[in-house]
Amino acid sequence: MLVLTRFWLFVSLYVLWLYLDWETPQAGGRRVQWVRNWSVWRFFKDYFPIKLVKTADLDPQYNYLLGFHPHGVLVAGAFSNFCTNYTGFSELFPGLTPYLHILPFWFRCPFFREYAMSVGLVSASKKSVNYVLSKENGGSAAVIVIGGAEESLDAHPGNLTLHILKRKGFIKIAMKRGAHLVPIFSFGENELYHQVSNPKGSWLREIQERMQKIMGFAMPLFHARGVFQYNFGVVPYRMPIHTVVGRPIPVTQVSNPTEEDIEALHKRYLSALQELFEENKEKYGIPEHKSLIFT
Repeated sequence: MLVLTRFWLFVSLYVLWLYLDWETPQAGGRRVQWVRNWSVWRFFKDYFPIKLVKTADLDPQYNYLLGFHPHGVLVAGAFSNFCTNYTGFSELFPGLTPYLHILPFWFRCPFFREYAMSVGLVSASKKSVNYVLSKENGGSAAVIVIGGAEESLDAHPGNLTLHILKRKGFIKIAMKRGAHLVPIFSFGENELYHQVSNPKGSWLREIQERMQKIMGFAMPLFHARGVFQYNFGVVPYRMPIHTVVGRPIPVTQVSNPTEEDIEALHKRYLSALQELFEENKEKYGIPEHKSLIFT
C-alpha cells in the first residue's frame, strides 16, 4: 500500500536508509535516552514488579559478558533492566553501558529495527558481540540470553532447566576479548505465563523445534490473564522478578583458546551460576530441595 500510493517517495528514502544503515545493529546500535526514559517503562517495571539486585562491584575499566538466565517467554527482566533507565543499572554499576543482544532477525524488520536500537538492543551475531567487547577502555557490558529460543520452550512455572551445556560460543568470545564473565539469574522469569504442555518427544514439541530450525526463533504456546479478568489472556501475570547479578569471573585474554581452555572456563561459569542460584533461591521463593538442571 505504501509503494502504490503517494507515499512511494517515503518508502524509497527509507529503503535507501536501510541500505546505508544495515550494519548499525552489529556496530553498537543507536540508543536514544529519550526512548529509554519513556514513562511507560516505569509502569512496566512496577507492574510485576522488577528489581535489579547487585551482589558485587563491576570495575568499569573492564568489558563484561553477562550471561542472562533463564530465557522465559517474555524476557521481561532482561528488557527492563538493560533497555530502560528505571531499575537503577547506571547507579548500581556506574561507568558501564549495557547492550542486550537479540536475534539478528528482528533488525531485518523495517521500522521496528529503529525502535529496537533506540532502547539499546543490538544483534546477537558474533560480529556484534565482538564489537561491543572490543572497547579499549572498557565500560561495555554485552548481555546475552544464553539459553536462547530453545530455552523458551521450557519456560513453565517452577521449571529450572537451562540449555547451556552445549553453548560455549560465548565462552570463546569472552576469552578472545579478555571480557570478564558475569552470571545472572532472574528469579520469577518463568512464572509470568502458563505454557501448553510440550514435554520432550511430544508432537507439539517436535513441531515447535522444527519451526525453530526453519525460522530461527521459537513459538511457545502460552497464556496468562486478560486486561479486565484473570482467567485467560496474553497479559503476563503480576509476579515479582528479581534479576540477581553475580560476581565477575576474571578472564585472561587468549587469542586462540584451545578446547581445553574453553571447557575449563565453561565449567567455572556453570559452577558460579549454580552458586549464585543456591545463595539466593530461598530469598525469592524457591524451595530448598530444588536446584538448577543443566542440559
